[in-house]
Amino acid sequence: MDTRRDLLNERLERFARARRWGKYHTPKNLAMAMVKEAAEVVEIFQWLTPAQAARLSPARRAHLAEELADTYIYLTKLGALFGIDLVEAALSKMAKNERRYPAARNRGRIVKPRRRA
Repeated sequence: MDTRRDLLNERLERFARARRWGKYHTPKNLAMAMVKEAAEVVEIFQWLTPAQAARLSPARRAHLAEELADTYIYLTKLGALFGIDLVEAALSKMAKNERRYPAARNRGRIVKPRRRA
């Protein structure tokens, strides 16, 4: 174990194993749980103005941290189930996005380019 990511993966595995929850950690269940937790992140910001959302109270910030952690945990479990290194996958996706959305053509624009048929 040389990284915090490895430490987290091991801790998640031990936690689930001690409770015999592995049988419930199917791809479908993990994906559904992750989306549910992500919806709880959205709920924190629901009905806030952009200014209010930018300056959450300490209590709301703590709540946000917990919901983001829940989402991250399920994402981590899902990635581990398929042997996907999430950092490598994210770096690869960023490289793809940098090619697809060159800064010179996309500065200040949020229009997604059309896919070629």
